[in-house]
Amino acid sequence: MNKIIGREVEKEELLSCYNSDNSEFLAVYGRRRVGKTYLINTFFKDKFDFQLTGLANASFKEQLKNFNFAINKYSGVENNLAESWYDAFSQLIKLLEKKKSKKKVIFIDELPWLDTRKSGFLTAFEHFWNGWAASRNDILLIVCGSATSWMITRLINNRGGLHNRITRRIKLLPFNLKETEEYLNYNGIKWNRHQIIESYMIFGGIPYYLSLIKKGKSLSQTVDDLFFKQNGILRDEYKNLYSSLFTNYESYEKIVEALGKKSKGLSREEILNHTGLSDGGGFSKMLEELEQCDFIRKYNAIDKKLREGLYQLTDFYTLFYFKFVLQNSFKEENFWTTSIDSSQHRAWTGYAFEQVCMAHVHQIRKKLGISGVQCKIASWRSKSSSPNVQIDLVIERKDQVINICEMKFSLNEFEINKSYSNSLINKLSSFRNETGTKSAVHLTMITTYGVKHNEYYDIVQSEVVAADLF
Repeated sequence: MNKIIGREVEKEELLSCYNSDNSEFLAVYGRRRVGKTYLINTFFKDKFDFQLTGLANASFKEQLKNFNFAINKYSGVENNLAESWYDAFSQLIKLLEKKKSKKKVIFIDELPWLDTRKSGFLTAFEHFWNGWAASRNDILLIVCGSATSWMITRLINNRGGLHNRITRRIKLLPFNLKETEEYLNYNGIKWNRHQIIESYMIFGGIPYYLSLIKKGKSLSQTVDDLFFKQNGILRDEYKNLYSSLFTNYESYEKIVEALGKKSKGLSREEILNHTGLSDGGGFSKMLEELEQCDFIRKYNAIDKKLREGLYQLTDFYTLFYFKFVLQNSFKEENFWTTSIDSSQHRAWTGYAFEQVCMAHVHQIRKKLGISGVQCKIASWRSKSSSPNVQIDLVIERKDQVINICEMKFSLNEFEINKSYSNSLINKLSSFRNETGTKSAVHLTMITTYGVKHNEYYDIVQSEVVAADLF
């Protein structure tokens, strides 16, 4: 029996749509493999009055044949093959008007694929909603699509007949650590939390990737099977990931590849310099869409204008692919198992743990007791310190406190030594001097198993441990 793990807010929204006294037009979007179709299919089960999935790379006529198959299935009779999308939606209206359901649920999955060139799909779709469905009170129209560029530009930000017609929207995010743990346990995967965090560094809470993990396998065996074996399912995922989401996907990949080479992030101007792309609205749109899909994250610098924030590549799969799969030039099938104790592996876990922490700022704030305090999440780069100082996670609070977060991943209790203590003192001093802040500056250590209370511990104001991120 299928079960929906997590997604509590989304389930409440779906139930609200279903019980609404008005017709609802719900758009569900998000990254490829994040579970959009699964959520809708599992939540509504056999409640659909009509369901259609667009065909990838199909012609206008093939899409209409696919529609004809669906209309025949739900009507129980043979319908003539529609010659246009206007005819197709007229058939759908006739079908729905015969239904006795309190709420008529229509689910059109992979909607962008239906909008083939010169097919007139979007105009007919607009007419279906504006001319018929919106004036009723018994329609729940759910549309979904992985082609995020189309969903945002042509639907959510539509400036034509569908402008402001969407009544609800759900941006489906990857699982957080708690949901990932629950999903793995549900599937019989028995890993400890240290292993779950490391798996998150690789799979990033993407349900489809997690579904590929087999019982009885260690994490290292799993990674070798999925990424480094000759027929590893995730070995070539990158080739399809961005092309399935974006038109002109090569430009999006240039941005991602540039950020993949600079772990600390790049400014907008630096991305333009590294990619050779042209500045302007098109470039801004690409950055926005990559953010919408959770591939990149923008951190506004704490003492700079909004435009001058830092962009970081945050998609865990892409980061892992760039760092290890592309670098495995010898095509070693047991690459990950043999790399566990390497310096390369340790350096990667340090950076990847920082990304895990930044994906769980809500949990960090809860542990610090500031969930109800208005906060600005930012980054900071020194302009004058030597060596260069950068702070990836700064929490600027309305209660006149700034948390400077240091994130460390280790197998045991973390110990601050003299050298690291001096580095921290220099970092805090540079921050105070260059920002000129009047707020109290607190050092927050985020570690796997806590910080050892030795002679250098006094510099620490607050702690968060890995368990707090779940």
